[in-house]
Amino acid sequence: MAHITLKNSYSRLAERLNRFPQGAPVSDLLFQILGMLFSEKEAGQIWNCSLSGSHKILDALADRGILVDIEQNGRTVYTLPPPMAGFFEFSLMRVRHDIDQKILSELFYQYLNMKEEFIRDLFTRGKTQLGRNGRMTPKLIVANL
Repeated sequence: MAHITLKNSYSRLAERLNRFPQGAPVSDLLFQILGMLFSEKEAGQIWNCSLSGSHKILDALADRGILVDIEQNGRTVYTLPPPMAGFFEFSLMRVRHDIDQKILSELFYQYLNMKEEFIRDLFTRGKTQLGRNGRMTPKLIVANL
């Protein structure tokens, strides 16, 4: 029964990520990546804890590069950057011992390169496409990494 809850937590998180213009196409690889980056509780988004408990969770997510935290008018404001050009990359910018960064990197590589529809969706889906030519029509950008 726990696997159903786990899948639901990460499914809800994937739905949240897909509110960004670029989103994150849902796949088993995405769920594996999210499972490495977020605990089940963090992924569930409804924590049922105190304000100080919430701050501890938010600070931990920011320390791991998942959230961006800034000071604004004497308060800490947290925001979830988009997956691409966001927390996917940020999560690998720190030396970490809580996850296997080599495995995470391999999952990212597979997710980004083995799925042609990911790149197509990333650059051409939705109202705001990341890649455009001079006439403002979608243009697929491919890079060899």
